[in-house]
Amino acid sequence: MKKIILSIVTILMFSAMQLKAADDVKTYLAKADSLNKLFQYEDALKVLQDADKKFPDNWEVLWRISREMVYIGNFMKDDDARETQYTKAMQFADKAVKLAPDKSITYLRRAIANGKIALFKGVFSVGDLVNSVKADLEKAIKLGNGGDYTQAIAHYVLGRTHAKVSEKWKPARSVLGLGWADLDIALKEYATAEKLYPGFAMIHLDYAKALMRAEKYKEAKAELEKVLAAKILDKEDPQRKEEAKELLKEVNEELE
Repeated sequence: MKKIILSIVTILMFSAMQLKAADDVKTYLAKADSLNKLFQYEDALKVLQDADKKFPDNWEVLWRISREMVYIGNFMKDDDARETQYTKAMQFADKAVKLAPDKSITYLRRAIANGKIALFKGVFSVGDLVNSVKADLEKAIKLGNGGDYTQAIAHYVLGRTHAKVSEKWKPARSVLGLGWADLDIALKEYATAEKLYPGFAMIHLDYAKALMRAEKYKEAKAELEKVLAAKILDKEDPQRKEEAKELLKEVNEELE
């Protein structure tokens, strides 16, 4: 009887320890997310690195580390340092994918990191990498979890990928295995992203650019106006608003 009671007590204590650990992880994640929203990416990364030491192999910590590394890399001046940063971000996201292969966010973060590397190296020099970005985004969308924001960004990045790759003459990119890119698909993906998460300047701006390429200036104007009306949700949004103002002048000239 004593052995049974001791076993029950041990199980309860172990369960309590697990719950406490989970609570501790959530505290770290919440703090990092709050710092991220304030654009304090370096501070958020430090919090997550501390969490990674205390709770190794936690997929929620790992994909967030990848997120902060990408944000920090975006503002680095040195090209070599930026490429190294994006590579590290990809590695953390890759670990997250392996630990949580049923979560959209892990594939999305790996796609974003790899997409940054592809843009840095030149999209048409790394066809296989671009194809892996597309595959990860499609997987994230197929899984369909993570909430509207995660799904919106997955559709947005997929749209941006189609838009960027489709800039090159199709026969030339087909040789590289990139013949799938299509501006019309980009427009559909941007439209889906906008419906899922309206008011995000980043989405509206790139959607407007794609519409301008398609010579749909009336629709592009509407998107650019949404950029100007959008709240600041990203550190680069003020710059995006300035770009939208300039593009709006071009659109208005086309509409005259």
